[in-house]
Amino acid sequence: MDWGDYTTAIRRWEQVLGRPAPSPTQPGRHGRPVLAPAFVEWLQGLEPGWVTDLGLPRTAQLRALGNGVVPQQAAHAVALLLNDLAALLGDTTAECDGDRWEANAA
Repeated sequence: MDWGDYTTAIRRWEQVLGRPAPSPTQPGRHGRPVLAPAFVEWLQGLEPGWVTDLGLPRTAQLRALGNGVVPQQAAHAVALLLNDLAALLGDTTAECDGDRWEANAA
């Protein structure tokens, strides 16, 4: 597939996730291409089937994905909030251990 201007980003995300990008479109009811939920799921870094294997119609899958939270973005937001909390509490021992943040409030 030719990703055009997005090739570098797509290839980088494929490496991060360890799996190739699925097709961004699928045939719609009238044969014209429509957005594929599996591609949106992949873009968000979710495991294959996280939403697409629930048996929901395509539009419901896209709605769920659109209303969902991207895990990497949520983890970053929580880390920022924990840093702010630690600063407010005067705690200089807040630290990240892999993907776990800890702050001592005592």
